Amino acid sequence: MPKAPCILLHSAAGKGSFFLPFSFILAADRLSGMGVRADHWIEELARQEGMIEPFESSLASQGLISFGISSYGYDFRLSDKYKLPRNMGETVLDPKNLSAGFFSDHQADHCIIPPNSFVLGHSLEYFRIPRNVLAICTGKSTYARCGVLVNVTPFEPEWEGHATVSISNTGALPVKIYSGEGIAQLVFLAANELCQTSYGDRKGKYQAQRGIVLSRIQGSQG
Repeated sequence: MPKAPCILLHSAAGKGSFFLPFSFILAADRLSGMGVRADHWIEELARQEGMIEPFESSLASQGLISFGISSYGYDFRLSDKYKLPRNMGETVLDPKNLSAGFFSDHQADHCIIPPNSFVLGHSLEYFRIPRNVLAICTGKSTYARCGVLVNVTPFEPEWEGHATVSISNTGALPVKIYSGEGIAQLVFLAANELCQTSYGDRKGKYQAQRGIVLSRIQGSQG
């Protein structure tokens, strides 16, 4: 008899029986699992593989716009650096040719977004996404109730960097946003197989970005 906990399986072809260790079954279940990852998984990856740095192991919310780990996600923080679009009359912002001159830099413990405008910011945390994971970002309901929308594209497999965040004020009044506090929530989806080509493999244009990075077009000289 085996010493480790096992389960006895019988051959469907009637060719005998065999023992399969429970540890093998549990490992196979983890590898084949697909879906949203829980708090203990997020913390394990953050601490062992640097998936989130710095990492907040609890949900900080007292007097703050919440940030840190939650049941099935992680609320990341906004840094204290912003880019504000300049009022340049009839200037058109072109995503294929977005000059830094269109923005003014701002660094403070908060930022005021004018009505019907936006600012760019970046996450306080630096992320390293595993090869079998896709992270989806959603805005904070606290800001949504003030007409503030947050846009961040999915964090692709093996992407790493600070997340550049577009924060829009859709309302008729100015809105205050806070540095060092929560701005958006990440939900981590783990696939049951590895992708053929990751973001890191194809050397994506926003790989290992730090700070606020303006839009780039692959192959451009800018």
